Amino acid sequence: MKQTKKVLVIALALAMAAAAFGGCSSGSGSEASKEASSASSAQTEASGSEELTDGDRIIAAAKEGKVGNWGLGNEYEILALLTKYEQEPKYLSQSFDMDGFDDGSITLASAMTYNELGLVKNSYEGGYGYGENIGIIDMNNEGVAMLEDNLFCTKEFAKANPNTVKAFVYASMQGWKYACEHPDEAAQIVYEAGSSVSSDHQAYMASEVKKLVETDTKGAAVTEYGKMDEEAMQQTLDLAKKYISLDDKTAADKLQTLTLDDIRDTSFLSSEKDFGTPEKTDVKIQLKWLPQCQFMGYYVAKAKGYYDEVGLNVDIISGGGDIGETTAVNNGTVDFGVTWVSNLISADAGGMDLVEVAQVFQRSGLVLVYKK
Repeated sequence: MKQTKKVLVIALALAMAAAAFGGCSSGSGSEASKEASSASSAQTEASGSEELTDGDRIIAAAKEGKVGNWGLGNEYEILALLTKYEQEPKYLSQSFDMDGFDDGSITLASAMTYNELGLVKNSYEGGYGYGENIGIIDMNNEGVAMLEDNLFCTKEFAKANPNTVKAFVYASMQGWKYACEHPDEAAQIVYEAGSSVSSDHQAYMASEVKKLVETDTKGAAVTEYGKMDEEAMQQTLDLAKKYISLDDKTAADKLQTLTLDDIRDTSFLSSEKDFGTPEKTDVKIQLKWLPQCQFMGYYVAKAKGYYDEVGLNVDIISGGGDIGETTAVNNGTVDFGVTWVSNLISADAGGMDLVEVAQVFQRSGLVLVYKK
């Protein structure tokens, strides 16, 4: 059973590997062991109350060197969280499964709400079955959230094909609207498109992705699909500048000069069909991974004919290959891509010319999961 879990979670978690440019070294096992006794003391002191606070848990796990992350693009939130609690900003390298959480070698394990968290909680195929015997620490509640899935293209493509970009964004957001209104149907559409996971997990993913699309970092409802929230985007950029580490000096210097106007363009987002005839009608979009409900809006837009209605023939390209989505878009292999905002920031700092045209996820999907 453990092997089945590992294979499934590896298949899911590799979605993140396509995009990371920066990184941070993780804590070594020897360092963790040296600090273990002091961490034990800290946890004992914190246990004076019946229940540890999230801060207590973070500090104790940090001192033990048992805060885990994959280090593939969303570790910056973990580094910001540890800094907030005055802990050394380093993490334990987490493998592409939740076995480390299961066997106790990782006390606070990274999980995406729509992916690994579902596998930890549920008992369906590949699940660990913990049910309600777990707790989570939410990056949004901690004030260190960074925005994730967005829709982007190159600035050159957007300038040359403005009607195409507007039409694609409009139809895609219609797809996202329908998917969020009918998550069970959306999950089935994705499953039939060649799902990389079980139908039960797709249904779980759809319900959780809906929350990321329709709720902002402060917990407020969002009705404008694709909205680029100025405050949330600025926080993402500020944290990126602080925690993304780029080896190339030119890239590192450019990172510090980037503004929101350098990485996003709100002019292509509209709830009305206020665009002319698309300049290019055959377009491709590159996903981060195989068909799953993380991308359900695009599959729904295609299945429901929303792309056809605006004069576009859209080819949805699954991820998982050797070329990441930012590279594929930058070199013209595809026209559009889905990536995290931090990855787009890193790519532009490194010399690419990418621009976000819609922000699909309105809050971070990253949590740290622990056993109660």
